[in-house]
Amino acid sequence: MQTINNIKEYAEVTENGKNIILFSADWCGDCIFIKPFLPSIEKSFPEWNFYYVNRDDLIDLCKDLDIYGIPSFLAYKEGVVIGRFVSKDRKTSTQKEDFIRNLG
Repeated sequence: MQTINNIKEYAEVTENGKNIILFSADWCGDCIFIKPFLPSIEKSFPEWNFYYVNRDDLIDLCKDLDIYGIPSFLAYKEGVVIGRFVSKDRKTSTQKEDFIRNLG
């Protein structure tokens, strides 16, 4: 999973293709919980590009996107948000996979 380091890079990444952005933070217990499952999820959905945003590094972007709970996921297709899995609750591997499957 590649890391997005600034707002310009975020705009470039989400502009084209199918992208899932994980918003997370190093101190977040639920984010640490899902980390071991992420490589297998990426492997299960090769048609998607996966990116990581450290919420603390891009807090203004998170505010603009209404991402207040982490971990959270936004799915983009050709620059348009087509799905949001945003909540403060712990997310299971099955929930994450179902979210991606339902994107179409």
